[in-house]
Amino acid sequence: MSRLALINELFGMPPNASEHGYQIDHIIEFCHWFMGALFVGWLAFFLYCLVRYHRSRHPVADHEGVTSGISTHLEFAVVLIEAVLLVGFAVPLWAKRVNQFPETRDAILVHAVGQQFNWTFHLPGPDGTFGRRDVDLVSNSNPLGLDNNDPAAKDDIVVPGELHVPLNRSVIIELSSKDVIHNFCLPHMRIAQDAIPGSIIPMWFKPIKAGTYEVICGQLCGLGHYSMKGSVVVDTPEDYQAWLKERADMADQSQVPAPTQRPPGEPPPGPSPGTVPPPGAPNPANKAVPPAGNLPAPSPTPGG
Repeated sequence: MSRLALINELFGMPPNASEHGYQIDHIIEFCHWFMGALFVGWLAFFLYCLVRYHRSRHPVADHEGVTSGISTHLEFAVVLIEAVLLVGFAVPLWAKRVNQFPETRDAILVHAVGQQFNWTFHLPGPDGTFGRRDVDLVSNSNPLGLDNNDPAAKDDIVVPGELHVPLNRSVIIELSSKDVIHNFCLPHMRIAQDAIPGSIIPMWFKPIKAGTYEVICGQLCGLGHYSMKGSVVVDTPEDYQAWLKERADMADQSQVPAPTQRPPGEPPPGPSPGTVPPPGAPNPANKAVPPAGNLPAPSPTPGG
């Protein structure tokens, strides 16, 4: 890191670990130094005014004020520099990130689904095709509603919280959400993108440093927002292939059984033994008692 970039480190920015991150770091560096220069300049001007226009030196107010045009020129220069930063650097860099995606055949494609308060990652497996997902199949054991009757879903990999990606290879993450707006933020990769319910929004990066990097949610998404974290592990190509094989073996051993449909007219199953029935539901432990008027007459006893 250059000496000029030390200001980013001073303000707590984590080290860059992506191919494009240095461009963002340069813009942030310039903004920090520019804002620092403005702060020092305006502070010096403020102190000058306190001394120059003190009451002891000017007991009578001057109603004409400043007649020099230097203040106007300074303000115009500040606006011009900020416009150059925005139009000349920030907008082109942003446009490059959202318009120039790598070829999917050369990249790792991942679906990331946010929900309160965790991330779930979905990879297509060796066939390169994502299996069908159905919201009606979502359960605790099948958080994405993956349809195991779909042949393309047989080798899919679903992992909660921790995503592994290979070093020096582009990664495309398609974001969505199951409940509220979340934000998939990878500070070390210099990327962040909202995850919006009902939308699939892509983002991409290319990791250049192996390691484990924290994923945080950049949008206030509820009371447990502080705990909505995950991790992206950048592996060597060999370690990444070993991880894929391990996850594929685990998926084969824990296939979610295909859902079954109830026959027409069959009532839904009641609560399992030892559970409390939902409010308003009849308690099977309490047997129905017929009204008093409908009680059967007692049978006569012998000799009565």
